[in-house]
Amino acid sequence: MAEHLFTNARVVLGDAVLPCGSVLVRDGLIAEIDSRRSHAPGAQDLDGDLLLPGLVEVHTDNLERHVMPRPKVYFPLRSALQSHDAELAACGITTVFDAIGVGDPYDEGFRSKDQSGLLGLLDSLEAAGLLRSQHLVHIRCELPAPNALQLFEPFAGHRRVQLISLMDHTPGQRQWTDVSHARTYYTGKKGWSDDKFEREMQLAPLRQAQYAGPHRSWMTNYAHRHGIALATHDDTTPEHVDEALKLGASMSEFPTTLAAARHAHSKGLKTIAGAPNVVRGGSHSGNVAAAELAREGVLDGLSSDYVPGSLLQAAWTLHRDHGFGLAQSVHVVSRGPAEAAQLTDRGRIEPGLRADLLRVRELDGQPVVREVFVGGRRVA
Repeated sequence: MAEHLFTNARVVLGDAVLPCGSVLVRDGLIAEIDSRRSHAPGAQDLDGDLLLPGLVEVHTDNLERHVMPRPKVYFPLRSALQSHDAELAACGITTVFDAIGVGDPYDEGFRSKDQSGLLGLLDSLEAAGLLRSQHLVHIRCELPAPNALQLFEPFAGHRRVQLISLMDHTPGQRQWTDVSHARTYYTGKKGWSDDKFEREMQLAPLRQAQYAGPHRSWMTNYAHRHGIALATHDDTTPEHVDEALKLGASMSEFPTTLAAARHAHSKGLKTIAGAPNVVRGGSHSGNVAAAELAREGVLDGLSSDYVPGSLLQAAWTLHRDHGFGLAQSVHVVSRGPAEAAQLTDRGRIEPGLRADLLRVRELDGQPVVREVFVGGRRVA
């Protein structure tokens, strides 16, 4: 029986912070919590540092960034995955849903390719004890893409696939309601000419009309048959939220307006916003500020999206600048995302749950990760 006792820590619980507490880990699970300092032999003195639940990341494109660090530049998947895994652990992320985009309406880039080799790599690295964080898979289905179901097929039935989101990036609606933001993105990040952008904008509604409906029905039915959490993406109007409810979604990812977030929250959908949005003070694409959702009480969780280090930093921003208590701010990067993804065994420090723990010290009002434990095993 393996035991590890942490003491002299400020322990962040679900609704309070113990000023000088102790946490006993036994066989990878949290066994006991005590509000007093322990003097037991072998106890690890945390010097008054914070002890947090490990961060839960439900939507990150970080692996994609490591595989394709520049347009049309590809790195070997194994190397990219190991770098990605190490970065996440160093940022305090103990559970990650690697977001894998299936389908690209424009048939270019990472999301137009078969990415199923990731599954075998994750399995082999995990079996060898070489993964730091626990990796699950979030399938991002681009509904208007003709090749979406073909690219999803190798993932069907795999145990890691525990979240599916339904996306439609057709310019003129949802994230790209303002087409000028879409133009900036496609001509800037993807290097399109203005002429190519105009041509694709003519074709986009046709692809949407042909493929989005059938793909939405197929993926929704698959998620429900296999007990997989379902999310909608970039809900912009209350009508989008009502559609998500009819589909049986449990999560509204990155609602783009306050009206959509309010409606989703009131109907029991978990609203997930971007941590970079909080850190930067606003959306990069002109959508609602995540801090506004927090102030309105309609923010259930955050995702680091494209910057892993933003998750913990955003929690501190909410605590420091937006009136959140520390326990409340930690909730939106741990328990909130875990509940949205229907994971009930993590996201908080509580007896019987996984010992995914994070030791943090504050320096100049900012969090610094000192140690990370996944299932009681130190990984960073």
